Amino acid sequence: MRLAMGLSYNGQAYEGWQSQLSGRTVQDRFEDALQKFTQTAITTHCAGRTDTGVHGLMQVVHFDTELTRDMYSWVRGTNAFLPDDIAVQWVREVPDTFHCRGSAIARRYVYVMLESAVRPSVDVGRVGWVYRPLNLKNMQEAAQHLIGEHDFTSFRASSCQALSPVKNMTRIDISRKSTSPDSAYWRFEFEANAFLHHMIRNLMGCFVKVGSGEHAAPWMAEVLHAKNRNAAAPTFSPHGLYFLGPVYEAHWGLPSKTPAYDGLP
Repeated sequence: MRLAMGLSYNGQAYEGWQSQLSGRTVQDRFEDALQKFTQTAITTHCAGRTDTGVHGLMQVVHFDTELTRDMYSWVRGTNAFLPDDIAVQWVREVPDTFHCRGSAIARRYVYVMLESAVRPSVDVGRVGWVYRPLNLKNMQEAAQHLIGEHDFTSFRASSCQALSPVKNMTRIDISRKSTSPDSAYWRFEFEANAFLHHMIRNLMGCFVKVGSGEHAAPWMAEVLHAKNRNAAAPTFSPHGLYFLGPVYEAHWGLPSKTPAYDGLP
């Protein structure tokens, strides 16, 4: 039997998703909880590997098991052994042909950033931070240069193991929510068929350059076409980055909403 699970987690305390010798990853803690609940060793696969400090609102994993439990028991039983910053949201039985990564037709992320003269305190670790005012129109114009299928080498980490730098960016939505005359929260939502390692954080560094007026919007196109990582801005902080989850075709019957999204700053 193959099961798919939806997880949410705060990534501040972890060295990313993927298992490491240190054991301080989300996958390590999740598989440890599964083993304690089922009394068997279970290897999981995920839809998108998040980096150190990056959060997950709807990470989807799958694994195979011969154990029979009702779906509610899988949720409660696994959560009983998970730390407070990781939680199973739902479980579904899926066909053996389903693969959480291979069956996804798109992935979605959101970057949340505080614009304020003073660094974040209550939201530390949950948002990125910029102290200079940003211009929405200029960043929206810059985003249009990224829509479509492109070679995103300029926004790719040197450690990226993707076979191809060509990705299809289908959506970038940028919005601003004012919290006082001197501060605001920004949301940058991205959707693409797939993303390169550090791609969004490298894009965010460039958006800040454009939004603050250091570069005009067409500079984003220049960086893109350069196909050179040195042409882009430095990698931005991981703290405001959230994996919203993968997108699947409806016939798989998996939940598509991310309830925790409404709780973001």
